[in-house]
Amino acid sequence: MRYLLSLHLLSNFWLRLSSLRRSHLRKVLLVHPPETSTMENHLIRPLVAVSISSLIALRSYRRKSLDLSGALAGFLVMSVHLAAGYRYGAMLLVFFFTSSKLTKVGEEKKRRVDADFKEGGQRNWIQVMCNSGIASVLVIGLWKLTNWQDRCLDSNESALFTALTGGVIGHYCCCNGDTWSSELGVLSDSQPRLITFKPVKKGTNGGVTMAGLVAAAAAGSVIGISFVLFGFATTKCTHEVAIRQLLVIPLSTLAGLSGSIIDSLLGATLQFSGFCTVRNKVVSKPGPTVKKISGLSILDNNAVNFVSIFLTTVLTAVAFAYIF
Repeated sequence: MRYLLSLHLLSNFWLRLSSLRRSHLRKVLLVHPPETSTMENHLIRPLVAVSISSLIALRSYRRKSLDLSGALAGFLVMSVHLAAGYRYGAMLLVFFFTSSKLTKVGEEKKRRVDADFKEGGQRNWIQVMCNSGIASVLVIGLWKLTNWQDRCLDSNESALFTALTGGVIGHYCCCNGDTWSSELGVLSDSQPRLITFKPVKKGTNGGVTMAGLVAAAAAGSVIGISFVLFGFATTKCTHEVAIRQLLVIPLSTLAGLSGSIIDSLLGATLQFSGFCTVRNKVVSKPGPTVKKISGLSILDNNAVNFVSIFLTTVLTAVAFAYIF
């Protein structure tokens, strides 16, 4: 009898212990669910990033959009952007593909005007880093901040994330706006003017046309649209926050236009432009056969791009943190 009673008590104790174990396990799973999406991001996204970046860099090198150094730098930059988030990679690729395509439009006319014309607009590693270096640093920061997770722009949740993301958006709006403005503006029949409204020859640093300014605004809007579309596909947020994401498009349009104007202002004042009577072209370096048009010999074209991108990035980051 004592044996049966002991066995009964032991059985009840084991059942209760098993129940507690199952209950504890359920609580653990609820509090710490399996991070399958994080694991997928850690494994799949880097592989996708490296694969896509390899193909694009190789294709760009073969088509002379990039030289060897530019292709290698482009591979690293693209890999970082795509691995950090598809939205960032989308903006970079929209800038790269549209700019490369527009560079090849009207090549004969550009060859007659541009003293530094290169077949296919071939770019080296310096130009790649000037047009993507700042964004790459911001993207790496976002990568560490979010631990691979895509988020909506919402300063109430994270002002730092919103500001850094706004900076990346502004960065590529400026890059795209400046490129579209330069590549399409030079094809315009209207005479370019400096920011002081002084009419100048085509190819003069800082010269703008109405067609170029419209192109810059359109280029910014394209960057904003790409961010919003990929954001809707990769993030989840409340309806109110989701609707606010659409503000990215008009802000990007303004960033593209503003970046182009900042670039033109710097080019007109801190970058030398002169007319060479021997080559019969506008050049960016003074010489015995060069008659000065405008600007000081302080910045070259790459430096002008870098400074204008930096300023636009900072301004856009502040605006996004405040607006969102």
